[in-house]
Amino acid sequence: MEKLDKVDLQILRTLQENARLTTKELAAKVSLSSTPVFERLKRLESNGYIKKYIAVLDAEKLNQGFVVFCNVRLRHLNREIATEFTRIIQEIPEVTECYNISGSYDYLLKIHAPNMKYYQEFILNVLGSIESLGSLESVFVMDEIKQNYGIHI
Repeated sequence: MEKLDKVDLQILRTLQENARLTTKELAAKVSLSSTPVFERLKRLESNGYIKKYIAVLDAEKLNQGFVVFCNVRLRHLNREIATEFTRIIQEIPEVTECYNISGSYDYLLKIHAPNMKYYQEFILNVLGSIESLGSLESVFVMDEIKQNYGIHI
């Protein structure tokens, strides 16, 4: 793995704050000209440091502000069952994040829904239809205290 220098890290930090900057604007913020910044950006993208550029939407304004963290335990766990479960989860749009975790549960899902009734139907009709599902525990978000999409670098 290549070593990133301080300019690379500064570019990454700056993009985490605002990915819509033009190359020229980004270059000014990191005190370089546009050409070397453009080349560094392409290298960071091609080497996988930058996965994608996204817009962060307001879930509340889009009527998807009911957030639930759902701990899932499968009935039995092996590679085939885990692969099938993750394939199914990838296709469920309400599940915005999924983590394979250690401890009492196998997976942690982050789910966005319009309200409790919708979530109840989602549990019964969507997650409940997954054959390998053993049990689940829902934790409802009452207030969002911190949401940072970047990573500390």
